[in-house]
Amino acid sequence: MPRKVAALLAGVALLVSGCASGPSLEERGEVTAPPGDSKHLVIGSAGFTESDLLANMYALLLKQAGYGTELLSVGNRELYEPALESGQIDVVPEYAATFADWLNAKKNGADAEPVGSPDLDATMKSLRALAAPRGLDVLDAGKAVDQNAFAVTEAYARKHRLKTLSDLGESGLKVRLAAGDECVQRPYCQPGLEKVYGIDVTGIDPKGVGTTQAKNAVKNGQDQMVLTTTTDATIGEFGLVLLDDDKKLQNADYLVPVVNRSQAGNAKVAKALGALNSVLTTEDLASMNQQVDSWRRLPEDVARTYLEDKGLLRDNG
Repeated sequence: MPRKVAALLAGVALLVSGCASGPSLEERGEVTAPPGDSKHLVIGSAGFTESDLLANMYALLLKQAGYGTELLSVGNRELYEPALESGQIDVVPEYAATFADWLNAKKNGADAEPVGSPDLDATMKSLRALAAPRGLDVLDAGKAVDQNAFAVTEAYARKHRLKTLSDLGESGLKVRLAAGDECVQRPYCQPGLEKVYGIDVTGIDPKGVGTTQAKNAVKNGQDQMVLTTTTDATIGEFGLVLLDDDKKLQNADYLVPVVNRSQAGNAKVAKALGALNSVLTTEDLASMNQQVDSWRRLPEDVARTYLEDKGLLRDNG
């Protein structure tokens, strides 16, 4: 086992067993380390398909730029973010608005006013201000975004002439929504659909976000709409189509690389990872997710093929 990964796994064990015993960042002062350039970088993944794909693309691009790379699946933000701060992980793929709100809650408490918003520039400004004192640099966002999205059957959309969520609100149709049970309270789910779009949500069918069970419930007519994500490439298999979030209810969850400044806060890393920004789209990411989840291809193979097809890897990386 590589030394740095072994150290990280030991660190994760400490985080799990004693995360409440050490001093918080707020108690020990801000991190002020200058940008560093470690020659060996650990790329973290949150352990789900999309995160695995992004981590593999990051690793391939960084390897081509001359870095030794290792991949590590950590599982959740509560574990990998402290490891990123400590330099046990050097790079992770993140989501701008979600990560901004997570860091804000970590600093200011769970009831802190959210700082993520549909405005990418404002979200990035808040995110960078929260990340910098923790020794983290947030690199530029690209075009790909993974946001909440809402889908109905093609037949339902055609019958009622629906293309946008505004169309659904104006239709006056009553909608039972297949989603997670937290949708009842989250401002970007049922409350937002009702307040921003005037959609008559009669109830939440708690089948999860974008699950097969939830999509089947809409396909079979048990529910009228399902909460999924913009990178869900399987909705067509269920005869579903997304309704456009035309009033920008959802936050700017654009994909952003986050790096430990003291290990990977240099221009070379930013340039290598920034190569994705001009090519990677939401549709591309959805297609890659489908190749892994439906076609059972390995994330590393899908990532490599994509980068080669886009001309971002030379001589097979």
